[in-house]
Amino acid sequence: MKLLANLFENNRNWAESIKKIHPDFFQKLSEQQAPEYLWIGCSDSRVPANEIVGLMPGEIFVHRNVANIVVHTDVNCLSVLQYAVDVLKVKHIMVVGHYGCGGVRAAMGNQKLGLIDNWLLNIKDIYRQHREKLEAISDEAKRLSLLCELNVVEQVNNVCHTSIVQDAWDRDQPLAVHGWIYSLRNGGLKDLNVCMTGKGQLDDIYRIESELEGDEDAVANQQ
Repeated sequence: MKLLANLFENNRNWAESIKKIHPDFFQKLSEQQAPEYLWIGCSDSRVPANEIVGLMPGEIFVHRNVANIVVHTDVNCLSVLQYAVDVLKVKHIMVVGHYGCGGVRAAMGNQKLGLIDNWLLNIKDIYRQHREKLEAISDEAKRLSLLCELNVVEQVNNVCHTSIVQDAWDRDQPLAVHGWIYSLRNGGLKDLNVCMTGKGQLDDIYRIESELEGDEDAVANQQ
């Protein structure tokens, strides 16, 4: 007896429904992957990337983890980012959090959960940086919502601090990094009005000098 037979039946129905509308859809999909978007989101099962923005398979490249965190030692995340930017040549990277995120909520407390406690330290650092602003909010739900937003903004910065993104900007590759947040209550996306399109928007300490810039500096010093 095959387990999860209902999921295989759902898959057949899904594939047939798409083929009725686009008969050659899967043939074209199997030949090429050319998405313009990279979605970095939360692993939460209630936040499906394609469905939220109304895109079909093949139109959005996706990386998900607990609380949509970009850590500079996370080889998995960096590998996805590098492939998306250097190979797929995506034009937009969207870091997308969601209100009521369980990972962010857990980071606000001190309960021992296991290995994930180490992962959530990244959000605790954000809380510490904004402690005064956060603890001025007496309503715990509103405080959580703000921390969810602050986490997205921080992860946008982390994406832009990578050599991967800065190298793309150095070679004038069109690339924008956006910060969005999703509401589970109404299905709506909110733009957090943080959009990075070049190194000039970064704090000086995070800017990585390109080889061309280094050559120019060397020539200037010789003159």
